[in-house]
Amino acid sequence: MKVFQVGGAVRDKLLNLPVDDRDWVVVGATPEEMLAKGFRQVGRDFPVFLHPETHEEYALARTERKVAPGYRGFQVHADPQVTLEEDLRRRDLTINAMAATEDGRIIDPYGGRRDLERRILRHVSPAFSEDPVRILRVARFAARFKPLGFSVAPETRALMYAMVEADEVAALVPERVWAEVERALGEAEPPEFFKVLRDCHALEVLFPEIDRLYGVPQRPQYHPEIDTGLHTMMVLEQATRLAKDTCVRFAALVHDLGKGTTPREQWPSHKGHEQRSAALIEALCQRLRIPNRYRDLAVAVARYHTHCHRAAELRPGTLLKTLEALDAFRRPARLEDFLLACEADARGRLGLEAQPYPQADIFRRAFRQAQSVEPRRLAEAGLKGEALADELRRLRIQAIAQGAG
Repeated sequence: MKVFQVGGAVRDKLLNLPVDDRDWVVVGATPEEMLAKGFRQVGRDFPVFLHPETHEEYALARTERKVAPGYRGFQVHADPQVTLEEDLRRRDLTINAMAATEDGRIIDPYGGRRDLERRILRHVSPAFSEDPVRILRVARFAARFKPLGFSVAPETRALMYAMVEADEVAALVPERVWAEVERALGEAEPPEFFKVLRDCHALEVLFPEIDRLYGVPQRPQYHPEIDTGLHTMMVLEQATRLAKDTCVRFAALVHDLGKGTTPREQWPSHKGHEQRSAALIEALCQRLRIPNRYRDLAVAVARYHTHCHRAAELRPGTLLKTLEALDAFRRPARLEDFLLACEADARGRLGLEAQPYPQADIFRRAFRQAQSVEPRRLAEAGLKGEALADELRRLRIQAIAQGAG
């Protein structure tokens, strides 16, 4: 039995990055031997074990063979005769197909170290094309390592395109797609994820709502970048700078989906795109089974981001209605997330990336003023039901007006 550290831990150590997860591969062992040493088996489709003390994952060396369409269509073979090189060969990228011995020696049969130095994301073997999830993984690694200068190898881009043309991407299940998207939204450069998908035509299959934004013009006096797809990526870039929360980043990504359905004869105007965007977000979240917390914030941003941009023009009553629609009084954190996404939208325009966004402070001030009116005191004064609600709204509007003055 021989144990090797593999995958991301080896890669990140060579890049002088923090190592968070440590995975191990075991060569020359059987499941019975692992169990006898106190390991606990957790793998359903292939033998993976948790170390009895560190709880890190130890997988038996294995090979895979494609036997059916989609990412589930694999036959896994694990036994003591499988070599380390055979196990590494089934991995996605060369930079993830290295191993380290206990004394730190690097085993690199497929040139991963060279590709690290050249800042290249390259597939290990033609077997890459057997698993469509790898398209999403490559795009995600591109988003993670873009600040370090990494790019996708031309031959890997060509292979990804061929996989899309062969309809492999259509076989992906929603949960797996969303899992990769959610992780990509948390990376250093999320727009690169969508750029890589668009380059290989996977974006139009997985996210047609985003793909069709490209080529749709906006009014140049408000959007110097003109193209809605470009604007969307600029907004996502700004959201990444403003917020670590992937919910905010997702809301920024999808806030303008409705502009992709504006009739061509109405371009570059997009009247009513807010409600169309909200409907498209709800359908997208249902299709990919995206959690409700993402959906709810994204829908709110889609519906009310133009209200926020016009905050200085809104009457106190409209400010209050917007705060109520955002459920700000019960969920004040939602308001802050909403304002961050709106600020990202305002800054996601060519030449306006550093402009201030005073509209957010107008909403914050209005919220504080409205919050100063306590329903409890009105209830103590004997008001109930509709009478209490009406008086609460009247006093809150009055407070917002006085605060604005």
